[in-house]
Amino acid sequence: MSRARQPPLVTGISPNEGISWTKVTIRGENLGTGPTDLIGLTICGHNCLLTAEWMSASKIVCRVGQAKNDKGDIIVTTKSGGKGTSTVSFKLLKPEKIGILDQSAVWVDEMNYYDMRTDRNKGIPPLSLRPANPLGIEIDKGRFPQKDLESLFPGMSADFTSENFSAAWYLIENHSTTSFDQLKTAVVNLKKQANKKNEGSLAYVKGGLSTFFEAQDALSAIHQKLEADGTEKVEGSMTQKLENVLNRASNTADTLFQEVLGRKDKADSTRNALNVLQRFKFLFNLPLNIERNIQKGDYDVVINDYEKAKSLFGKTEVQVFKKYYAEVETRIEALRELLLDKLLETPSTLHDQKRYIRYLSDLHAPGDPAWQCIGAQHQWILQLMHNCKESYVKEQKGNALLHSPMLDLDSDVRPSPIGHLSQTASLKRGSSFQSGRDDAWRYKAPQQVVFVEKLTKLVVSQLPNFWKLWVSYVNGSLFSETAEKSGQMERSKKNARQRQNDFKKMIQEVMHSLVKLIRGALLPFSLREGELRQYGGWEMKSELSGQWLTHVIQTVRLSSESLTALEIPNDMLQIIQDLILDLRVRCIIVTLQHTAEDIKRLAEKEDWVVDNEGLTSLPSQFEQCIIHSLQSLKNVLDCKPGEASVFQQQKTQEDVCQLSIGIMQGFIDCLEQLSTKPDGDIDTSHLSVDVSSPDLFGSIHEESSLSSEQRLLIALSNCRYLERHTFLNIAEHFEKHGFQGVDKITQVSMESLKELDQRLFEMYIEFKADPIVGSLEPGIYAGYFDWKDCLVPTGVRNYLKEALVNIIAVHAEVFTISKDLVPRVMSRVVEAVSEELSRLMQCVSSFSKNGALQAKLEICALRDTVAIYLTPESKSSFKQALEALPQLSSGTDRKLLEELLNKFKSSMHLQLTCFQASSSAMMKT
Repeated sequence: MSRARQPPLVTGISPNEGISWTKVTIRGENLGTGPTDLIGLTICGHNCLLTAEWMSASKIVCRVGQAKNDKGDIIVTTKSGGKGTSTVSFKLLKPEKIGILDQSAVWVDEMNYYDMRTDRNKGIPPLSLRPANPLGIEIDKGRFPQKDLESLFPGMSADFTSENFSAAWYLIENHSTTSFDQLKTAVVNLKKQANKKNEGSLAYVKGGLSTFFEAQDALSAIHQKLEADGTEKVEGSMTQKLENVLNRASNTADTLFQEVLGRKDKADSTRNALNVLQRFKFLFNLPLNIERNIQKGDYDVVINDYEKAKSLFGKTEVQVFKKYYAEVETRIEALRELLLDKLLETPSTLHDQKRYIRYLSDLHAPGDPAWQCIGAQHQWILQLMHNCKESYVKEQKGNALLHSPMLDLDSDVRPSPIGHLSQTASLKRGSSFQSGRDDAWRYKAPQQVVFVEKLTKLVVSQLPNFWKLWVSYVNGSLFSETAEKSGQMERSKKNARQRQNDFKKMIQEVMHSLVKLIRGALLPFSLREGELRQYGGWEMKSELSGQWLTHVIQTVRLSSESLTALEIPNDMLQIIQDLILDLRVRCIIVTLQHTAEDIKRLAEKEDWVVDNEGLTSLPSQFEQCIIHSLQSLKNVLDCKPGEASVFQQQKTQEDVCQLSIGIMQGFIDCLEQLSTKPDGDIDTSHLSVDVSSPDLFGSIHEESSLSSEQRLLIALSNCRYLERHTFLNIAEHFEKHGFQGVDKITQVSMESLKELDQRLFEMYIEFKADPIVGSLEPGIYAGYFDWKDCLVPTGVRNYLKEALVNIIAVHAEVFTISKDLVPRVMSRVVEAVSEELSRLMQCVSSFSKNGALQAKLEICALRDTVAIYLTPESKSSFKQALEALPQLSSGTDRKLLEELLNKFKSSMHLQLTCFQASSSAMMKT
């Protein structure tokens, strides 16, 4: 049976004090095996099991309840361990009551406050009953324990809103250190607050005294009228007499006051005139105000005044008003003309254009000012584009005598702009194309490139406003969305629908001008003769390099992206995509042409420094040149959104294929030129070889110059490497960059390379084998030697040793350049020697016994020496030579032959060793 678990032990609680409902974390040991094992949890005597959350055997989270004890233990009870103990305690704090105007970081429980808003008989708002500081002096909280204050004032409270409010408790708690003078000030503040409440009703009565007096006067007047009506009824009989008296009095008064009354009428007339002037001074002052506001540019004020005058006096019949209103109309007509001139004035911002159009619309200008503005902007953009071209053409002609190295396509510094042009990747839509460049860039770049930058920047900066103006014209947003403007909006939308085709032609004209201006600068051959006179005019002394064309393509692409962002229909921008495609094709063609020129100049850079594999740096330079060229075309070959493949046209594929073949053929011609150039035309004073190889037989480093045979060997070694590595690597790069016809390029190049290799090889064999072959016959018959009459053989004659030494010299020369060429060269040399030896043996009419033995000895010695380089052809030649000899019948002759062969091999041991070493190296390779 398993041992019972230990009782729970609480060793920590965080926090260790707080008010009720504080969330605490309890830590300890043996706090239960799970939530169901926890059956009891008390803090300060209060059961907290309902809020407990068992986390692990060492952690429980819960909330502290409203316990009675101020401080107590934390007791955990589990099924498995029973009732536990605690080494820590928790202190329960009483919450401090906070006024509604006091700052607090917690939510105040308001259920203990009495809501005065439910008391219908009280007219004072509840906030006035609960001021935050009723004494009006600074509060200084004392340090008296709350527990002591509760024992001093049992059943009382320091809350002034409580029914059991104790003033002494409040003063001890909040003003225990306050001076007596400050308390006297507090008393004064309390009295002022009480007086303000009492003076409230009195102030209300004082404020209404004027109303009371007016009401009293009205009542008195009504009373007097009622009394007068009663008197009139009583004294009705005396009315006639009274009227007579009044008439006589009136006549007398008229006689006496006629002059006075005349002056009064005149004064009244003048006063009435002044009143009219004062009343209608808006109209009388309007012409002058219009002039002033026009001068200040306050067109909104003028339009508002005009609308007001038109509504008030537009249909008046008063002559004076008609006269002044006609003057207003004259001023407004002049304003219409002024605003129309400003609207058609260029350059201007889109904001100003919209503003002037709204002004003219509000002034009911005749015609369609918005469409007039669109037409003027269109013509202005076209004029700007042509002016830009003319200025750069003149600048180019003015600087024609100045030479810039950046424009020299034949200079070695031509690729140098690549690093600078890479900055174009950071260009962003809508930003300046020249933002990240030095001012010196313009002086280095060709005029055509700077022109394209400027032209595209001009179009991208002007066309968005032009397009937005049209969009505003179409949707009617040029006019405010008010009811009185709805008619103008509908008319504008109707006009826009009728003029959609006209605006489309405007956009197309701008796009065509942009494209043709760029073509005139970069692709003049793509324009007709008439278009070339209008859009061309550039001096094309030399075509732009591929790097500059790549930069131009990037510029035009950015422009196309900016225009596409305006949501211009794609059919209007298709002409730009066609331009980009033509530029990409031209860039590839030009780059490949320049690469071909660079390849031809590689012959000048051949240093004839040979490495261990018999290679110079020329194949590597050739491969790097092509790779660099293809990498510079990567962005051109990649298709951006909306662009077609540059190889979609069959003609482009064929042109690129032919240029690629031309590049490969150019390098093959370069190799042939180097290998066949006369000795005097090649500077080899800097020639060196790697002598670190232990197998090196000799070194040409000691020679002051290379012989033609050595150059042929080096060229053969390079050809071998090109066939097995370089051409295959280049084919992979062509395929990687999407070139078409790579198989054809590789096949044609390989065939041409093999033809060159064979020609060079035959030349070298001719140089080396012919002298050896030619020395055989004179050597054989030296000293009038005769096969019919000769002595008993004593060894191999000197002519054969001399031939072997010459063969070894060839071996040493080839081995020094390239060990891989040794088997091929030596096999052909052996074939030539064996063929000649076979011919000579077959030409002998008869052999004596000693002659046959001597011939067989020399043939076998040569055959055994070069055995590792024998081919089927050379074996056949040796066989034919031996068959031409009489057979050795006696064992003595055969034994003598064997002894002489062993003697020869022993004496030529050193020479034969070099053949063996060569064989070992050959087998390893």
